[in-house]
Amino acid sequence: MPTRLSHLIGGQPVPPAGGDWLEVEDPATTDIHALCPAGDASDVDAAVAAAAAAQPTWSGMPPSWRAGWLNRLADALQARAADFARAESLDAGKPLRLATEIEIPRAVANLRFFAAAALQFASESHHGEAGLNYTLRPPLGVVACISPWNLPLYLFTWKIAPALAAGNCVVAKPSEVTPLTAWMFGELAREVGLPDGVLNIVHGRGPDIGPALVEHPQVAGVSFTGSTAVGREIAARCAPLLKKVSLELGGKNPALVFADAPRARLVDTLVRSAFQNSGQICLCTSRLLVQRAAYDEVRDALVEAVGRLRVGDPLHDGIHLGPLVSRPHFDKVMGHLSLAREEGARVLAGGDRVEATGRCARGRFIAPTLLEGLGPDARTNTEEIFGPVLTLQAFDDEADALRLANAGDYGLAANVWTGDLAGAHRVAAGVRAGITWVNTWMLRDLRTPFGGLGRSGLGREGGLEAMRFFTDPRNICLSLE
Repeated sequence: MPTRLSHLIGGQPVPPAGGDWLEVEDPATTDIHALCPAGDASDVDAAVAAAAAAQPTWSGMPPSWRAGWLNRLADALQARAADFARAESLDAGKPLRLATEIEIPRAVANLRFFAAAALQFASESHHGEAGLNYTLRPPLGVVACISPWNLPLYLFTWKIAPALAAGNCVVAKPSEVTPLTAWMFGELAREVGLPDGVLNIVHGRGPDIGPALVEHPQVAGVSFTGSTAVGREIAARCAPLLKKVSLELGGKNPALVFADAPRARLVDTLVRSAFQNSGQICLCTSRLLVQRAAYDEVRDALVEAVGRLRVGDPLHDGIHLGPLVSRPHFDKVMGHLSLAREEGARVLAGGDRVEATGRCARGRFIAPTLLEGLGPDARTNTEEIFGPVLTLQAFDDEADALRLANAGDYGLAANVWTGDLAGAHRVAAGVRAGITWVNTWMLRDLRTPFGGLGRSGLGREGGLEAMRFFTDPRNICLSLE
């Protein structure tokens, strides 16, 4: 029987006020494995009221106490890491190895990092110019944290951990497509005794509860990760209310490979950067730009490496790509592959659905795909696909590489491959992206600011940037005369 999930409101499991439920599908089998509350505005009102009631006590705690609660949550999550990894694989269709080795450990790391940040976060003071000034940084109050379906628990904790560390009470809305580990995390919070109302979790369709949450008069700030289209709508709703908002949105990320690039890890890292989690990561490489002198070599090596990738049951060892997360998303990616052919793309690898066997015979799998022959203005090279699709383009020199890299309106991430240290600095500074890796990919220091430019978002997360977002700076000036 499907697992029946619940909201977490005021420390208690709560069914949907309207009595409606959403079916949650296992992408690998298309079986229904859970029933998720189809929340509405009344559920949001109850969650916000619970958060508001808890806010004075939680914000009044010493930071060391809040850090202690985050570490208790981290300990409890780490103790049940295997259960959470299996749930993440079931819910999102990602390879179990990926959830076990990377995503659940990173969720634990988020909690521990911001527990430490709660102890180190400090106010600034200024002296010598105009009296003595010091800055208070009280929490915003009740905040909304809206997380996506592709990295469910990892990005859920990435938002709630700094919000709680800074002294806010949270109403969190996970994706209704992958709600299982957020619900499990809520149960974990109850088990460790997190004070009632500090963390509230409401489930449901975005259009049904999103507007009520972001426009609620008692919600002081909104942190959202998801599509650019939804981010724009949230910004439009928050603007008239002058409400603080952080938006981490889509990407169309380039990798720039120069002819002098070190070869040792190049191809393996490029393959991982394009096809990890079936390309369903905002930081995945979707446009590969290779200097013409090395183009044939890199292309042929990629074709060979991609041919070795295994697509299939995410619970099996040795599987690199699982299914796409949902029928609508599968149809979207398949539509982009049809569009690429219409635009004149040459398919070097993949390009079609993969028919799985056994328990996954009804799953929605797409082969890792390499395309070439399209220019920078093709829709395939300008629109976010968010699937296992990588396009290849050749460039002549540094200026040409930057022209291609900066084509389009997104500016989230990039990676640059070169053996020239000075050139690496020049190109990394010239790429329009919130984060640029040099000779690597997805090497993350949680202290650094994270976010995008243009259609990739507004504001920054991570480290002190996250703590600052979730606080409201207030300056005190004392005359020394």
